[in-house]
Amino acid sequence: MESVRDTVVRMARQARDASRNVAGLSTGVKNDVLLRTAELLRERSEEIRAENEKDLAAGRERGLAAAMLDRLELSDRVLDSMIQGLREIAALPDPVGEVDDMVRRPSGILVGRMRVPLGVVAMIYESRPNVTIDAAALCLKAGNAVFLRGGSEAVHSNVVLGAILREALESCGADPDAVQVVPVTDREAVNVLLEQEEYIDLVIPRGGEGLIRFVSEHSRIPVLKHYKGVCHAFVDTGADHDMAARIVMNGKVQRPGVCNALETLLVHEDEAGSFLPRIAGELMDAGVEIRGCERTCAIVGGAKRAVEDDWPAEFLDLIIAVRVVKDIDEAMEHIARYGSRHTEVIITPHYGNAQRFLREVDASAVMVNASSRFSDGGQFGLGAEIGISTTKLHAYGPMGLKELTARKFIVYGAGEIRE
Repeated sequence: MESVRDTVVRMARQARDASRNVAGLSTGVKNDVLLRTAELLRERSEEIRAENEKDLAAGRERGLAAAMLDRLELSDRVLDSMIQGLREIAALPDPVGEVDDMVRRPSGILVGRMRVPLGVVAMIYESRPNVTIDAAALCLKAGNAVFLRGGSEAVHSNVVLGAILREALESCGADPDAVQVVPVTDREAVNVLLEQEEYIDLVIPRGGEGLIRFVSEHSRIPVLKHYKGVCHAFVDTGADHDMAARIVMNGKVQRPGVCNALETLLVHEDEAGSFLPRIAGELMDAGVEIRGCERTCAIVGGAKRAVEDDWPAEFLDLIIAVRVVKDIDEAMEHIARYGSRHTEVIITPHYGNAQRFLREVDASAVMVNASSRFSDGGQFGLGAEIGISTTKLHAYGPMGLKELTARKFIVYGAGEIRE
């Protein structure tokens, strides 16, 4: 019987071999693969649900929380969303082969840059089996082979979805080994995967902070990291209070459990006396707990005194930390100390302060007079995203198709030689 190590190494090698095939596929063939996958999801929905039910039954037996079971379920609504997502990705422009920055050099050569696939992209993720389809679709459209290791709680669902992707590839004349789904639940598989720098070009972990830190600490392969989203909004002096209230309420209340939700509110001391009572009332009416600095607690009745651990916290809940600051410099100092380089917001009427905030705040997305909830690949026009990177190599922020490619130099000559 093949060991876990042998299984993972074999699959990684197969993905590397197949990556040359998928990198050379035309846009039409890649789109055919995605659309055929969408058809198969519909045709084989009963089989998918049967395999998904095995995971759900095992999860119920293990006592998984209702929220986890909900993320695990491949309901009709989730299947419809996966099918629609495949069609949307098929309709997106293909970045592979794009050429730009062509320049004639003094030597006579013409130098430019061409977008090319990364090669083999590995995804390590938890819970949601729909990620199997979403991640594979984006990677394939960008000309990459994909190596998928989902959570053990979704193994039956992930394996059947992987089989459908492979069938779609084969039916369109492409190498089915361009999609590899790890079929074993042993955690050793992750450790072995992270050693395969010879075959895998990039690892993208999606899940909790613990998973991402584990992958980052153990991987020999470059890792795109997104530990957490500690997003701030700074209400500057002279800010429109109606606008500020809309932005803060949307950022905190609409979906508090997502990474682009607002976690900390910073308010200029000139606005604190009038704005904080208003926004605190609206937040508390929506069930939000306020944890404030000393000055906030003096203004807002019912606010709890914040402790140091509240400032870098990603609450993912109806909780917000609030601090009164002296000016934009103190606000940016707070963000530099406690932020996670995800998304930061300034609400201001001042052009100069807006430009300073955009230039000086180190985050993958910086907003002026707009909600942090816009920090999303779909909202930014990427069509879809594979994740959000809060490190700068090689992508920063939401990652779409272009971020699943690299650019190589290309040169046209007419016999030139270097003197």
